[in-house]
This record gives sequence, C-alpha cells and structure tokens, in this order.
Amino acid sequence: MAGTLYTYPNNFRAQKVLIAAQFSGAEVNVVSEPPQFVLGETNKSAEFLEKFPLGKVPAFETKDGKPIYESNAIAYYVSNETLKGGSDKLLSALVQQYVAFADNEILPSACVWVYPTYGLMQYNKDSTEKAKAEIRKCLSVLNKVLERQTYLVGERITLADITVACNLLMLYQQVLDPEFRGPFANVNRWFVTLVNQPQFKAVLGEVTLCTKMAQFDAAKFQAVTGGKGKKDKGAGGKKEKQPEKKGKEKKKEPEKKEEPDEEPDATDEALAEQPKKKDPFGHLPKSPFVLDAWKRTYSNEDTVPVAIPYFWENFDAEGYSLWFAEYQYPEELKKIFMACNLVGGMFQRLDSLRKYGFGSVIIFGVDGDISISGVWMLRGQELAFEVNDDWNTDAGSYKFTKLDPTSDETKKLVNAYWAWEGDFGGKKMNQGKIFK
Repeated sequence: MAGTLYTYPNNFRAQKVLIAAQFSGAEVNVVSEPPQFVLGETNKSAEFLEKFPLGKVPAFETKDGKPIYESNAIAYYVSNETLKGGSDKLLSALVQQYVAFADNEILPSACVWVYPTYGLMQYNKDSTEKAKAEIRKCLSVLNKVLERQTYLVGERITLADITVACNLLMLYQQVLDPEFRGPFANVNRWFVTLVNQPQFKAVLGEVTLCTKMAQFDAAKFQAVTGGKGKKDKGAGGKKEKQPEKKGKEKKKEPEKKEEPDEEPDATDEALAEQPKKKDPFGHLPKSPFVLDAWKRTYSNEDTVPVAIPYFWENFDAEGYSLWFAEYQYPEELKKIFMACNLVGGMFQRLDSLRKYGFGSVIIFGVDGDISISGVWMLRGQELAFEVNDDWNTDAGSYKFTKLDPTSDETKKLVNAYWAWEGDFGGKKMNQGKIFK
C-alpha cells in the first residue's frame, strides 16, 4: 500500500487518504511543496498528464509505479480490510454507501455554503439557503443513525467515518456555529470523537469548532478572484432589463442551481494559496547554501562518497543550524508501525518547513523496545520549531540539542544520520525517514 501522494497542503480531499493511511499503517510519501510540486505547473506537465490524464490532485503513484486518481479510490487503496468493512459484504456495502453520501449529498452543499466565506465564490442568497437546508437534512440523517451506535458502520472506525468527517470538516470549522449544530448532538459527539483520535490529529492537528458563523466577505472575494464571477440579485446586483420581443414567447428555462464543479482548478489554486503567511526568516541575510541543490544531491548521488562531502563543503554555519532531536516518551512506543506513523504524521504537518530545512529521523529497535532520534538542519540559529506555531505541534515531544558544526563529534553524528549507517550508541536501526 506504499506510494507517493501528489497534492497541495491542507487539501481536504487528500486528508481522508492520509488519515486512512494513519489507521492502516500505509507508508505514503507526500509531495506537495515546490520545487517538487507546484500546483498549476507540475500537474499540467506532460509527464504528470501521462500518468494522470485529468491533471487533478490528489493523485497517487504506487510503489511499483501504478497511477491512481480520484481521492476515494486512493483512500480505498491505502486502507486496510477493517477500514473497508472487512469480509462482511453488507458492512462493505454500507461503507461505500456513506462514501457516496459524503461526496454526493454533503460536499456540493458544503462548498456552496462555505466557499464564499473563504472568498472563493460569489455569494448567492438563494443558493446558500438551499445549501443550509441540504446540510441540515444530511445532519438529521446522520444524527438518527448515530443515536444507536458509536460509528457509522460496525463497531470500529471505517472509511465511512473518515470520508464523511473530512467532508464535514470545513462546515464545522467555518459555519456550523453552536446554534446551528445544537440539534445534532449525536453527530457532534461522533465528530469530536473522531477528530481527537491520534490518527486524525496526525493529519488535521487540533480542530477548533467555529463559535460564530462565517459570512461572505466581498473584499476577500475581490482579492482572491480579482472580481471574476457573476453578479446576481442575491448578492445585491441588478439584472439588466432585456428588450421585449414580439412573437411567440419562449418557455422559460428552469434556473440552474449554482454549484461548484467537483474539483475546479481555480478553486484548488485559491485554496492552496490560503492563507499567505509572512516568511519567518525573511529578516535573515541570504545564505550561500542552496538548500534545493543539497536536496537534489542527497537524492540523486551516492550518500557517503558524494552527498556528505558536498554537504560539508557547502554548509553555511551562519545561515543554518544543526540540531539533535530525541523522542522523550519511548515507553509509549509499542509497535514499529506506530512509531513510523508518528514520524510520518509529523512530517506531513511540517510541509511548509520543507523550504527551510532538512532532517533525517531514525526509528531504532523492535516492537516493545523502540526509540526515535534524528538530526535536523534548519534555517537560522534559533530552533525553527519555536519560530512558527504551525511547526510546533509535535516538537514538544522531542528534546532538541544544538550541535557545534565545527566539532568532529557533530560531523560523525551528522554523517551517521545522513547515511543511515555508523555508530548510533549501540542502538540498532530499524528504519529511517528523510524530511526534504
């Protein structure tokens, strides 16, 4: 079930894939940041379109090079049998029922209601009110089901719960204020239970329910779209009066409901750009050490004879710092796959740090006797995890020690972690993960 997922950061369609992978232990390498992936460029290239002809993300390539597109298909591929409903045909069918329900009943109305609050769509009063009514109906259906059971299908979390929760996420964060969600206590209990599971937190981080219903912001819409889009009466626009025509009157066409396409490119690009944040290292002088060049060298050249000498010849000790990290709660690590998920989840939440750093984290030992430690190279002289709150979610679980790049001990340590071979103080390496 291992493979590479192409997406942009915080893509809600990719979140269900990554959560399913957390539950199943599937190793998913996420490619979502420049220069490896640039939305609107990488996914429009001939090489990408050869594998994924629609050019949409998320897109997935299996370990042996087989392409899969459409997020539900990818989520199904990385799921284990428990998530799929097991061997019981009825349970498996019910899982598929709720996956379809999430995309066909919840998602269209969720987009109509929520996207204007992001400034991604023009507001239409009639369409929004219809969307609210549809969401209320969907929540009523779920509330009745969850009155008698903890999860949607069977006694355990399945792909049904993951998919429905992911499609409800933007609603709970943006518009389902306490008054609106109040009548749906069973759904609220179920949703809060799910997003507080470690596997959900590994992908979503802390989820905060909205306290006030977000509204359409015309200024934000203008800034995001440049004012492109239709004006309509519901948004305050006036319909231009048409000259009367003589002759037989044509039958009036029924007004089409305004709904976004399932995966519009413009919306994806706007979502990928939200929100734009200030460069936390913008105040530092430009470094002569080219991080992307180092990453290419590490990826494409032999590590010991070529990459490591390149690193020490070009490393900028003033512009970057080296840190040793050690996980502080090894007694909680019972299984190797749990440790792998722990590290993988941390990497996923650090997507925006990739342009500022590089790291090698190694999992040592066997089931029941596990430890995790690593070496990080990070921009600046302060610990980068403390510079930006978005990067600090997992850092508190590690003890970080700043290394002296001029000492022989540091060079020996860095070389061992970069190469995944050498003296690790008697610890036996199980597997490693590279943050790049």
